[in-house]
Amino acid sequence: MRDIKELSLHVTRARTLNRAPVQDGEFVLYWMIAARRTNWNFSLDRAIAWASQLGKPLLVLEPLRAGYQWASARCHRFVMDGMDDNRQAFEHEGVTYFPYLEERPGDGAGLLEELAASAAIVVTDDFPAFFLPRMIEAAGSRLPVRVEAVDANGLVPLGLTQQVFSTAFQFRRFLHAQLPDLFDDRPHPEPLSQLRGRKSAKIPAEVAKKWPLARLQQLTDWPVKGRGPEVDRSVGPVSERGGARAANQALQRFLDVRLKDYAERRNVPDLEVTSHLSPYLHFGHIAAHQVVDAVLDVEEWTPDRVVPGARGRRAGWWGLSENAEAFLDELVTWREVGFNMCANEPRYDRFETLPGWAQQTLADHARDPRQYVYSLEEFESAATHDPLWNAAQRQLVEEGRIHNYLRMLWGKKILEWSPSPEDALEIMIELNNSYALDGRDPNSYSGIFWVLGRYDRPWGPERPVFGKVRYMTSENTARKVSVSAYLERFGSFSDGI
Repeated sequence: MRDIKELSLHVTRARTLNRAPVQDGEFVLYWMIAARRTNWNFSLDRAIAWASQLGKPLLVLEPLRAGYQWASARCHRFVMDGMDDNRQAFEHEGVTYFPYLEERPGDGAGLLEELAASAAIVVTDDFPAFFLPRMIEAAGSRLPVRVEAVDANGLVPLGLTQQVFSTAFQFRRFLHAQLPDLFDDRPHPEPLSQLRGRKSAKIPAEVAKKWPLARLQQLTDWPVKGRGPEVDRSVGPVSERGGARAANQALQRFLDVRLKDYAERRNVPDLEVTSHLSPYLHFGHIAAHQVVDAVLDVEEWTPDRVVPGARGRRAGWWGLSENAEAFLDELVTWREVGFNMCANEPRYDRFETLPGWAQQTLADHARDPRQYVYSLEEFESAATHDPLWNAAQRQLVEEGRIHNYLRMLWGKKILEWSPSPEDALEIMIELNNSYALDGRDPNSYSGIFWVLGRYDRPWGPERPVFGKVRYMTSENTARKVSVSAYLERFGSFSDGI
C-alpha cells in the first residue's frame, strides 16, 4: 500500500483517528459532515484516492442531526439546500449518495457504525469548532475500521503549526512565509470525474430500511410543508438559499459587480459590496481555495507577482489590485486565524482565553456603572434605546447576518450594556449562534472575541466599562459611514441617532 503522502494530499491535512486497520470492505465510506460539496474538496479527494487504491466503490454519507445545540429550521433549510445540490451532482456521476435527515434527536444513532461495518476505510471532515471535534474523535474510538479526518478548511493546513497567534500581523507573517510552498496544494476542482465508469456502491438493504434515505426533492418547501426534522422552527429560514449552486452564484456576483469597490466601500452599510460568502464557507458549500482561485484568475495573477519583502503587511504581498488584496486579507488572514485558534486552543470559546491585558482591563472596570443594562430577551427582540443597534439585530433575526462593519458595533454595544464582560460574551454567542447562518464557526468566534480584545491591542484613553478595549459608538459610526438606507430597511430612521 502506498504511503499516506502519495494519496493526492498534503501530509498535514490528514490524520488517523484510531489504530484500526484498513479492512477488506465493500466500499470506501466518506462521512461528509463539514465540507458539504462535490468539488474543491480535499476530503472527497482523499476518499476517491483510497477508492482507487483499493479498487473499491465510493459511498458518501451526508447526515444532518436534529439534536445539536442551536439546531433550527434556518440552519437545516440551508444545509438541506446543499444536500439536494449534492444529490444531483452525485447522481449525475453515478456515485452512491446517502443523505440522511434525523427527524428526532437520536434517530440516527447506529447508522455510521452499520455502514462502517461494511467499509474498507472511513474518511471524514476535520473541522475544529462546535461539536464536530468531539463527534469525530468518538467515532474514531468506537469504529473497528480505520478512520481518517481530512482538513478541507483553508489554504494553510491546520496541522502545519501548533502555535496560537495573538495578532493578525503575526499570523499574516506566518501565512506569507508558508503560502508560496502551498500554491500547488489545491483540491481537485471536479473530483467526481475520476469516478466515471466505476462500479457504484450498494447501501445494505437493512440499513436503508432502518434509516431511510432523505427525499430531499420532496422537502424543498420545508418547513412550510411536511413534517421534517424536530428543530427550533421559531428561527425560520431566510430567503437566501444554501448549496453549491447558490454559492457559485454569490461568488460570480461578487466578482462581476462588487469586487471593484471592495477596498473603499465594504464598510458602508448602505451599499451591498461584501461577498455574502460567509454562510457558504461555514457550511462547506464553497471552498476557500475555489474563491481564491477565482479572484486570482480575475486578476490574471501568477506566483511571480508575490512581493517577498512584504511579509506581515495587510496589502501589497500578493501583488494584486487594492480591492483584491483587501478581500484576500479578509478571506485568508482573518478567516484562517480563527481556525488556527480553534484547532490549537480547546477553550477557544472561553473568556479565559482572552489576552491577559484584555482580561485585566475588563476586570478593572467590571463594576463600572452602566447607563443601560439589557437582558438577553431585550437584546434578542431589538428593544434597546439605540436605533442603529436595533437595526443590526433585526437584520440578524431576519436575514441571518449583520453587515460586517455593523457586526463590530453590535458586539461593542452588547459589552457596554451587559452586567459584566462574561455576560456580554454569553449573550453574543447565544444570539450569533442562534440566528447567524455563519454562527458556530471559527471565523464568527474571532469576531465575537475581537470585541473583547482578542487579536487587538490596548487603546486609549481608558474608558468606563471598556477600559483599554477598543471603543465604538453608534453616533461615530453614523458619521463615518452612510447608514440612512440601512435604517430605513431595518429600523425606524425617524428615530434618528
